[in-house]
Amino acid sequence: MIERLKKLFSVAESEPVEPDTHQLAVAATALMVQLSRVDNQEDERELKTIVDCAVKAHQITREEAEEILHDALAHAEDATSLYQFTGQINDHLDQQQKQSLLESIWRVAFADGRIDKYEEHLIRRMADLLHLNHREFMQARHRAEESAS
Repeated sequence: MIERLKKLFSVAESEPVEPDTHQLAVAATALMVQLSRVDNQEDERELKTIVDCAVKAHQITREEAEEILHDALAHAEDATSLYQFTGQINDHLDQQQKQSLLESIWRVAFADGRIDKYEEHLIRRMADLLHLNHREFMQARHRAEESAS
């Protein structure tokens, strides 16, 4: 995972490289893993939701999504900042795509049937780092909540 993250964030000064779908999936999955870890209760429903969201959003196979998830879980504590993930996402996704990502993050939070106060706080921080306003934050939450029920 560390090597993938290094590759994801290494950009040649003279020649910017567009990340592929897989690289963006790694960054998005890492955000969702950080959320799943914030309440100190690793829940299988949250992990399944992360895989489902990655498959749907990034057109990758279930096997690739599970591999990314396992790498992210193994290295979850190595992450020092959310910015290392959100910076790359901001560079390559438009507002609608970032709002869809935030909706997926909310789905992970709703997967276990409750929203922990730390989860909501972390999602707010992620929304801010993704340059999503309060309206977009709430719209993503409502869509995720509706799909969860």
